[in-house]
Amino acid sequence: MTDCVFCKIRDGQIPSLKVYEDARTLCFMDINPLNSGHCLVVTKNHAPTLFESDEEDLKAAIVTAKRVANALRSAVKPDGLNMLQANGAAAFQSVPHFHLHLIPRWTNDGKGFDWKQVAGDRAQLMKVGEKVRSALSGGTA
Repeated sequence: MTDCVFCKIRDGQIPSLKVYEDARTLCFMDINPLNSGHCLVVTKNHAPTLFESDEEDLKAAIVTAKRVANALRSAVKPDGLNMLQANGAAAFQSVPHFHLHLIPRWTNDGKGFDWKQVAGDRAQLMKVGEKVRSALSGGTA
């Protein structure tokens, strides 16, 4: 895709600090980090979201994420790590190319990413769960 910023980074058309690369994935530092060490794992093959992504690329992305997460744990010693992946504008995906955010977190770092736990409606949970189960078994949802 010619106007995809991540494809341009992959192709060396836009500078980045690459921290890891293999045949299917690339990891580089996020230029708008939530915290120090925030980086992105992207698939080299362009796919806008999880829905269009190749399964082998997805497998490679999670392996790369684990490798880089271990390196982050050693290098910056966070108390925790968020791995975030968004699909579509409604989910706040800002670049339409599959990617995983690896965000080191420290206790009381003042950053958000939590929500209040509110029990769901059991009947609605059951109804939606059955629809998903049906879709997975080839039925209609």
